[in-house]
Amino acid sequence: MRVLEKRFETLLLHSVEKNKKPIKSKITPIYQTSAFTFDHLDELEGFFQGEGNYLYSRTGNPNTDELGQAVAAIEGAPAGVATSSGLSAILAGVLAVVRSGDHIVAADDLYGGSFHLLKEELNQLGIKTTFVSFSNLDEVEQAIQPNTKLLYTESITNPLLRVENLEAVVNLAKKHDLKTLVDNTFATPFHCNPYLQGIDLVIHSATKYIGGHSDVTAGVVVGGEDLVGQARAKIVNLGANVSPFEAWLTSRGLKTLALRMKCQSFNARKLAEKLSSNPNIAKVYYPFNETEEGFGAMVTIEVSKNIDINQFFKSLSWVKIVPTLAGVETTVSHPLTTSHRALPVEASAALGITKEVVRISVGIEHHEDIIQAFEKAIENSVH
Repeated sequence: MRVLEKRFETLLLHSVEKNKKPIKSKITPIYQTSAFTFDHLDELEGFFQGEGNYLYSRTGNPNTDELGQAVAAIEGAPAGVATSSGLSAILAGVLAVVRSGDHIVAADDLYGGSFHLLKEELNQLGIKTTFVSFSNLDEVEQAIQPNTKLLYTESITNPLLRVENLEAVVNLAKKHDLKTLVDNTFATPFHCNPYLQGIDLVIHSATKYIGGHSDVTAGVVVGGEDLVGQARAKIVNLGANVSPFEAWLTSRGLKTLALRMKCQSFNARKLAEKLSSNPNIAKVYYPFNETEEGFGAMVTIEVSKNIDINQFFKSLSWVKIVPTLAGVETTVSHPLTTSHRALPVEASAALGITKEVVRISVGIEHHEDIIQAFEKAIENSVH
């Protein structure tokens, strides 16, 4: 009988030494590990002295680092860090700048989740926010207080697609020695690079266009080394890190961003143009004149009062109702009852987010099929 070198239970775990030789994989492998090993205590101490890269996946992982660095590169920023979601990226970005007792001036037409985070959660931490229209920078300037530290807005707002004047925001911030944070999720780096325009921190809900396939939840913060370092510390200490596998999936999706955005933006422009002439559509929100291919893949419409909104959603055939955006399939959402549900009724009404407003995330299907699906739904819901 052959005698095993180790007992069976031990052999199950330690039968094969881990391969430490470099393997020239075409893409970064998935480092699906919670922690990394050390050969001796001096090597372990070396990590804490800045000589090693990885200790524990909450503090860093090759896959999460790759995602942060890749988005930073296409934004033209020196540094980037990945997070567990878009909202955790916003939290880390904000906390990189402000502390308890500080004040933020934010756009009043932000994504509803961002609005709630600033108004409710950060308020409990002693961080106050004043919401004003960034369409009028005189109002923004009037809202600045002695303890204001940050101006916060979106490059294209959600859901009414107002394009922010980033140059003017940057100039105002410099005048008052403030930092700036911009959520660039809707525009994506394909259409807009806020950091190159002088914005200090740029946020992405990588769940959306960065990943692009509706199969991950992730976020990214990019900017200068110092502020991203502050954001990274918050992510580590608050446990807001993204898992290695989700980071790997998001990095894989990022590689096709240009292809997807070219097609989706083209389709969005075609749909917006067609619906603009439909008598049953009261208003179409789309940034038509920013670039030749349009400015993003989102179209928001306000249907006329003679449209039964429930019947409209029921009549959309293959277009699904989804409370998010940016996958390769065309989807719709109802901002009043989903993304902006947290807004006070009076705030939604003031912005024009009514029950008739529909947000469309345009996919990569043939544009004529997309147009036909919406025209049929409109026709079927007239009463």
